[in-house]
Amino acid sequence: MAIIRRYMQFVRPYKWYIIATMIIGIIKFAIPLLIPLLLKYVVDEIIANTKLPMSVKTERLWWAIAVMLVIFVLIRPIVEYYRQYFAQWTASKVLYDIRNRLFTHMQKLSFTYYSNHRTGEIISRVINDVEQTKDFIITGLMNLWLDMTTIIIALIIMMKMDIKLTLVSISTLPLYAFSVKYFFGRLRQRTRMRSQALAELQAYLHERVQGMPVIKSLAIEEEEQKRFSEQNNNFLTKALMHTSWNAKSFSVVNTVTDIAPIIVIGYAGYQVLIGHITVGTLVAFVGYIDRLYSPLRRLVNSSTTLTQSFASMDRMFEFLDETYDIVDAPNAMDCKEVKGDIVFENVTFAYNKNEPPVLRDISFSVKAGETIALVGMSGGGKSTLVSLIPRFYDVTKGRILLDGIDIRDIRVRSLRDQIGMVFQDSFLFSDSVKENILLGKPGATDEEVIAAAKAANAHDFIMNLPDGYDTKVGERGIKLSGGQKQRIAIARVFLKNPPLLIFDEATSALDLESEHYIQEAMERLAKNRTTFIVAHRLSTITHADRIFLIEDGKIVESGTHDELMARKGQYYHLFTIQQLNYTE
Repeated sequence: MAIIRRYMQFVRPYKWYIIATMIIGIIKFAIPLLIPLLLKYVVDEIIANTKLPMSVKTERLWWAIAVMLVIFVLIRPIVEYYRQYFAQWTASKVLYDIRNRLFTHMQKLSFTYYSNHRTGEIISRVINDVEQTKDFIITGLMNLWLDMTTIIIALIIMMKMDIKLTLVSISTLPLYAFSVKYFFGRLRQRTRMRSQALAELQAYLHERVQGMPVIKSLAIEEEEQKRFSEQNNNFLTKALMHTSWNAKSFSVVNTVTDIAPIIVIGYAGYQVLIGHITVGTLVAFVGYIDRLYSPLRRLVNSSTTLTQSFASMDRMFEFLDETYDIVDAPNAMDCKEVKGDIVFENVTFAYNKNEPPVLRDISFSVKAGETIALVGMSGGGKSTLVSLIPRFYDVTKGRILLDGIDIRDIRVRSLRDQIGMVFQDSFLFSDSVKENILLGKPGATDEEVIAAAKAANAHDFIMNLPDGYDTKVGERGIKLSGGQKQRIAIARVFLKNPPLLIFDEATSALDLESEHYIQEAMERLAKNRTTFIVAHRLSTITHADRIFLIEDGKIVESGTHDELMARKGQYYHLFTIQQLNYTE
């Protein structure tokens, strides 16, 4: 199977550990096969042997038991420990490598992918599905072969004792094989449906946990309970379908494996009565039947487990096969000594091929160190335009130049190293204040972090936090106000010290005091850097070198604040209306 070959690329580096584990496992599984031989020896050579005196029988019995106790008490526990340890160690290392690969893949996926897929479902694939594939390593690559080896060893011993009785013992194997193929061949689809339903439930729950303030504020708990019940019921339905088919599978297969010992006991009992075999051989064969069919029953369990693993592999590789929208050109170069000249040449952009463009034939040039403000009504394309500069998306037509070089000819990582961004809702991780600022320059000194915080007007409020720079900010920075989060985000950019800046409505949702502190920090940061500001409040961008008014994906007005006010066009009307609203 192609899916197994793909998965084996992660397993191959650990093949010697797997081989060693299997060798240890063969010893572990072979040891119990001594028990039926012990029974045959005790029955035929000791109990039924009328030629030996009682003292010799007793001595041989105790010696046999003593040898077995040494094997089972001293040797087998050590073998079992190392088999379990190496099996779990190998599986854990493989899963570690897979999750690392998936996280690397996640970071290369574009914003388009994340806008079309729910976070909870992505997490489910990286956590739940990867964890399910662990069973393929332990069961498929280890236990499955160990059980088959146990069956082969048991059959060899049984054949040496009595060939006809052995053939009777395996007479039900064809029926067993047919049952496994029929039932478990159809189980994979049902398992995949169950996994998908679980991922959808997890995604739904993840969204509701994040949106709990909205649910409570709107008092819609009962409605949300109904919706969750629908999602939960969908998973329950798929789980019960899976359970029903799984139960049928076990019912039929276990019935087949239960018939075999009855047939053997009947046939072997008759052979004892007519004197063809000894009682010890009968007892040993019954013991080996259990040793033969117990692994077969485990193989049924393995089939269920492996079916789940294969379904999870399908989903895991489906995610891993997602293509990248943003890739480096074959001869892409690194940015060196960026000045900051930006040119948009006839740029058109649409999020999807079948949708109308969001930006249409945009052309302008920006000199290094200039501050450009983008204003206009919501939905006009302002945020989309600045998202094209760091290549969060690639242009549909036209090109964007940085210092005369098409940004598609620059390595994405190198390009983004030159850009500092502050969004309207600046995301903070649930780490400390210091660790969030350090994202701008991992490895920076404490002095550099403090200097960046001071430049962002953040140092004073940070020092008033319970643990200062070591204060944990909570998920998404929930313990901080909007203005505090924005200043930490700006401190992060100060620490990064890039030549290009993008502020995407960084002050639109703040109170006037916070806006004052952040505006002051932004102007300090923008000095001598090429800066793009997407603004809702026009009063915050009157200092810009040029202002572009964007409407329906086009630049309809451009100029300085004074020039645009003098024209008395759309910018003048927007500015006037805002000033009237703020003074009322």
